[in-house]
Amino acid sequence: MDKWDKRFLDMSELVATWSSCFQPNRQIGAVIVKDKRIMTTGYNGAPSGVESCKSKGYCLRRQLSIPSGTQLETCYAVHAEENAICQAAKLGISVDGGTLYCTHQPCVVCCRMMINAGIKRVVYKYGYPSEFSLKLFAEAGVVVEQLNNEE
Repeated sequence: MDKWDKRFLDMSELVATWSSCFQPNRQIGAVIVKDKRIMTTGYNGAPSGVESCKSKGYCLRRQLSIPSGTQLETCYAVHAEENAICQAAKLGISVDGGTLYCTHQPCVVCCRMMINAGIKRVVYKYGYPSEFSLKLFAEAGVVVEQLNNEE
């Protein structure tokens, strides 16, 4: 693994620790990079002004027994990748042509946002049950790599 890929993938894992998701196994982090410079970061958590699951003391998806990768709209959290893209928009930072490093393979909703934001490469560590997102990335010409940062 390239030393820069390792650094930014490690950074995504650090950013994930800021997650306000109730489930510790659902702490996701994302870092958008251009020319070896960090543009924005994002982690999964409730939108600004909305109480998080962590502070509510429960996970809505777990309460409703919603399987991972389904009914993505039934959740208080904004995904890490969405938050990183939203931060870029809010701050007026172009991520066009950038690389998004993420702890987990993006879902199809985040995939579509990344394609439209101009992300050209996605690097992640852990898999996710979304073959469709991989298909969309391939069709859009986005390079996707799963890297084990232990390499």
